[in-house]
Amino acid sequence: MRLMVAATSLAFGLDQISKYLVIYRMELAERYAIDVLPPILNFRYGENTGINFGLFDAGADIGRWILIGISIAICIALSIWTGRQPAHRGMRFAAGLVIGGALGNVYDRLLYGYVLDFLNMSCCGINNPFVFNVADVFIFGGAAGLILFDSQLKKPA
Repeated sequence: MRLMVAATSLAFGLDQISKYLVIYRMELAERYAIDVLPPILNFRYGENTGINFGLFDAGADIGRWILIGISIAICIALSIWTGRQPAHRGMRFAAGLVIGGALGNVYDRLLYGYVLDFLNMSCCGINNPFVFNVADVFIFGGAAGLILFDSQLKKPA
């Protein structure tokens, strides 16, 4: 359980620190765009009221609270599910990354009413119009880890 709490704290902390540094210290909120390593990595200011890629845009305030409730419910369910699994450090770490990332986005929704996004990546002649944040990276990576470790636990001996 301590590993899951540590991973949660790491993901949440790095997400919030990165948002503070890029959005406010680097003044992305005023500049709207900073080319870091174009076209591979750029900072683009975004306010996401929906979920990933702006899907299910929750422009109405009720949608914001529904997304907060769903995120918290998922965090609780993931904690319970992971706690009931055989002791596997990888699963607990991966779950902590998902929970920390989700809580980072919940914190944004509570504070601002939307999630702050700033990462934009393009490659190979494909111009990606979407932005995301460090929390989304942790959520994706943690979910991939959960799938990998869960499938390893279910392999026949």
